Amino acid sequence: MPIQTLNPATGKVEKTFDELSDADVDKAIARSVSGFHAMRGLSFADRATLMMRAADILEDRQETYGRLLTTEMGKTFASAKAEVKKCAWACRFYAENAEEFLADRPIETKAQRSFARYLPIGPVLAVMPWNFPLWQCFRFAAPALMAGNTGLLKHASNVPQSALAIEEVFRDAGFPEGAFQTLLVGSGKVERILKDDRVRAATLTGSEPAGRAVAATAGDHIKKTVLELGGSDPFIVMPSADLDAALDAAVTGRTLNNGQSCIAAKRFIIHQDVYRDFRDGFVARFEALKVGDPMAEDTDIGPLAMAQTRDDLDKQVTESIAKGADCLTGGKVIDGDGFFYRPGILENIPEGAPAFAEELFGPVATLFSAASLSEAISLANTSRFGLGSAIFTQDEGEIEQAFNQLDAGGTFVNTITASDPRLPFGGVKASGYGRELAEDGIREFVNIKTCCVGSSS
Repeated sequence: MPIQTLNPATGKVEKTFDELSDADVDKAIARSVSGFHAMRGLSFADRATLMMRAADILEDRQETYGRLLTTEMGKTFASAKAEVKKCAWACRFYAENAEEFLADRPIETKAQRSFARYLPIGPVLAVMPWNFPLWQCFRFAAPALMAGNTGLLKHASNVPQSALAIEEVFRDAGFPEGAFQTLLVGSGKVERILKDDRVRAATLTGSEPAGRAVAATAGDHIKKTVLELGGSDPFIVMPSADLDAALDAAVTGRTLNNGQSCIAAKRFIIHQDVYRDFRDGFVARFEALKVGDPMAEDTDIGPLAMAQTRDDLDKQVTESIAKGADCLTGGKVIDGDGFFYRPGILENIPEGAPAFAEELFGPVATLFSAASLSEAISLANTSRFGLGSAIFTQDEGEIEQAFNQLDAGGTFVNTITASDPRLPFGGVKASGYGRELAEDGIREFVNIKTCCVGSSS
């Protein structure tokens, strides 16, 4: 894939970039090592001051960066600005809490003094996707830099200006040279970078194939990885639920970011007693969505990020219908410029259809009926994915059953699945391993060092 800004609303290339040479990459890694020496020498207070400046810059440039996100991947301008603001929140959260999260942990032993200390490990490679061009990166960068590490970003090739903006934020905030660098390279250079002894670990958010490749290379070289991969999140509705609230959340959860989110609700598993009412309300709300110019205030859904993304989604829908699924509304390519797709809903999906087991990365929902919560959970857990999950119910017993039995990295009750700097984020099964955000996230890329002082006698 060429490194370029291709506006998904128009289908036109707006800016292209040359890929860094191997020599340029080597120099960047060397700067990252030098930057690490500077970063680990800073106190938590000094790092926090810099991170707070980064937050200020993000808030000051919210309109500028928001417009950039919309131009590069098609999210609505309102959601783009919200993403920039959320990145500032993450920066402030770690500036305020990193020192506490990484404070020495006393451990009682027979020694005079023993404790665990959390120390930075060095340059970390981040391989990031295009769907949340800033947020995916800042949720890695803020904790990694506050821990004293440095970051090397290999971003998706269709969001190069967003990638450079991230480096710009940290540079303008005054971080040491090499603390965070964007490497404009294609996926073919990832293996070479990861094999470099100076790069200590890697984090990847993206597809299963990409995750397997990075994990395999890192494993060969005994380097830690954190993977956040795909998701096909279940959204369960029980009879006791507030149906209007569940419907509003269902539409938001499925169409957020034009439907291009790993943690978007995708499989809607509805108790048979409320299935018909939910289905009718869901269809009505989907048909009321406005698809159009992502910069317009009244647009609900913009274009998909790339022609391939749209075409892959359309192929999954078409094949599912051919295998017996019913399309209740939408589910079609919109003719004209750009990569627009009419939001759709499928039901009666047979097991052999793509929509039954595969992740649909776009504004298409799948509907299923269940006779009980146990049946709903069983259906939810058939997926090879296990990222997020949601359930709408007022029954405390059902809530506890969902918490304990849904095979996912998170379960949200009476609200959509969402990432939050205060909460650990990640998945199980084919959705990956490791955690980002919260206290767990900042401890992923540190040396948990045992420190022990013996008796002086």
